[in-house]
Amino acid sequence: MVHSKLFLFRRIIVGLLLLSNNWATAQKNNTPNIIVILTDDLGYGDVKAFYPKSKIPTPQIDRLASEGMRFTDAHSGSAYCSPTRYGILTGRYAWRTSLRKGVLQPYDPPIIARDRLTLPELLRQQGYSTACIGKWHLGWNWPMKDGQPDFSRPISDGPTTRGFDYYFGTDVPNYPPYCFIENDRTVGIPSDSQLVKKMPASYVLRYKGPAVPDWEPTEILPKIGQRAVRYIKDHAKDKKPFFLYFTLTSPHEPIAPSKEWQGRSGINPVADFIMETDSVVGAVVAAVRKNKLNKNTLIIFTSDNGHAPYTGLKPLLDAGHNPSGPFRGYKGDSWEGGHHIPFIAIWPGKIKPGTVNSNVICLTDLMATCAEVVGIRMPANAGEDSYSILPGFLSSTSGPTRESIIHQGGDGSLSIRKGPWKLIVPIKSGSARQLYNLSLDTSEEKDVAVENPDIVRQLYTLMEKCVSEGRSTPGPR
Repeated sequence: MVHSKLFLFRRIIVGLLLLSNNWATAQKNNTPNIIVILTDDLGYGDVKAFYPKSKIPTPQIDRLASEGMRFTDAHSGSAYCSPTRYGILTGRYAWRTSLRKGVLQPYDPPIIARDRLTLPELLRQQGYSTACIGKWHLGWNWPMKDGQPDFSRPISDGPTTRGFDYYFGTDVPNYPPYCFIENDRTVGIPSDSQLVKKMPASYVLRYKGPAVPDWEPTEILPKIGQRAVRYIKDHAKDKKPFFLYFTLTSPHEPIAPSKEWQGRSGINPVADFIMETDSVVGAVVAAVRKNKLNKNTLIIFTSDNGHAPYTGLKPLLDAGHNPSGPFRGYKGDSWEGGHHIPFIAIWPGKIKPGTVNSNVICLTDLMATCAEVVGIRMPANAGEDSYSILPGFLSSTSGPTRESIIHQGGDGSLSIRKGPWKLIVPIKSGSARQLYNLSLDTSEEKDVAVENPDIVRQLYTLMEKCVSEGRSTPGPR
């Protein structure tokens, strides 16, 4: 009798394990892996697939465009780094937080609140493994000792407390500490404060500070690329789907292309760095193909804002290369060049190759999109500015998903876009509001605010409504 009960118990356990494995396999087969590739300061005109007049070869990114859908009216939530990254991971405009202008500074605390649902946490709740590899720039709570960071202790409130199972990268490549960080620990102890002073001025390192011995900026991009490739390989045979947020540190400063790529463009180091960025993107996508994951992986490629004008702009322009393409302005600007970005989505069998979508989208939309991809509703208290663009993925002829979009300039100015109209509201007192009709004036050369006071009033009222209600999507205030 005892033996029969034990046998029955074992059969039940085995059955449950098989059921669990079958469920996990089904989840893996029916739910795609999701990879978001976020470049740093890559302008719309830096990619040939978006701007054929570009003088810098980007064959790997161009191939992605041919294999998926190219969005020609995609925007970052901000013209700067930290606020855009906040919007990607929370589906919420960053100007709703204390970060109303600029970016986080070295050793700043986290900007994502502990109780705020993030995109990786939402996916983790659906059975995903989650990883962030690359640049973070959303703050940590650094342990302190005698008024200085104590690198011998764990760092709290970083990526692994905001929905990621794993993190590897550099917090900000041109900010101290100059080192890699894995999960919640620095890789080595940053102790050399003289090393940064000896680095080339072309790196554009803005802050002096401690570095690990032998720290070399030319190794940052290759190493995070290798980690991303390894992560894909290691998770290729997992039962669970994975979400990889791969945040490149290029072509942001330090402008430090590795030796293999130095001089390859024939223009300047920034152009070399863009070419190396393209190569690293290609290596990560190749890892998806090599590990036979391409049929069930959604890949999104984009940039966090426009091209930085202070890292070698003149040689680019002299070579006939316009990093912002047809648009006015650069990183930090409220004009299109500050936030009008390249965006490509690839999903074999779902997204038709070589298609183009001209609908207005924002990087805050990634959260609601991924929620719909995995078949769940967005919680009422999350993703307040996130609209699903999945219908756009599945059909380039689907209509627009959002009524309007609000952009954040580097100085805190806001601009609102609705249809062809764009209103810029400067933060400086006494500065006039600017109105452009983008369907007639792509390069924002003619301010038509004086001629269209009703449009100015309507757009400003809509902006006030989005601000006061705490959200731009339907839901509780």
